Amino acid sequence: MTILMRLKDVGACMKSLRRNTQLILALDVTDKKKAHVISKETAHHVDAIKIGYPLVLAAGLEIINDICEFAPVIADFKVADIPNTDRLICSQAFEAGASAVIVHGFTGNDSVLECVKTAKYFQGDIFVVTEMSHPGAVEFMQPKALELASLAVECKASGVVAPATRPDRVREIREIVGKLTIISPGVGAQGGSAADAIRAGADHVIVGRSIYNSKNPGIEAEKIAKEIEKCR
Repeated sequence: MTILMRLKDVGACMKSLRRNTQLILALDVTDKKKAHVISKETAHHVDAIKIGYPLVLAAGLEIINDICEFAPVIADFKVADIPNTDRLICSQAFEAGASAVIVHGFTGNDSVLECVKTAKYFQGDIFVVTEMSHPGAVEFMQPKALELASLAVECKASGVVAPATRPDRVREIREIVGKLTIISPGVGAQGGSAADAIRAGADHVIVGRSIYNSKNPGIEAEKIAKEIEKCR
């Protein structure tokens, strides 16, 4: 069971948020104040907020703890190093307040296992990237995506990342990962459809620019959440 499936048990960071919209906000902004405003406006329409290097490098690791006041935080660090370094990176993310960390699987079994072990210690989750959502991912990632999905299962990761821009791939990856949670980026600006990704087997879709670049992020998030609801 991942953080996205246990909303009632995530602790103080969740406060009164108890919704299950299947929507994750990718908060790829670099301004701390803007990040706070958007998080507050969208909090009741998202299950989690994904934070990556753009915001962390600009605002510091403590931004994770700030944002988890509004929703569980997924640290999208795409961790990809030797096991010991992976452990150090994941530990920093979890200690800062993250509920989950996204890691790459191409570094191999030992690295992914170390990430999973670290997450277990912090009672957190690990999501393994199988195939990214941009066009270039078909060059080197796609040929190995199904193997990476199998690796995630073998290492007992909480879930995987699969591209909403290619629903057929989500469907194929679902066949391999079974009940693991699938989170799918690429909805909106990259051309992916939330409805198509959910119908293909994604548990949650990840939306960034369409929400945080809109004039009213809260309304946009609500709109996408309602689109997803129609698929249930």
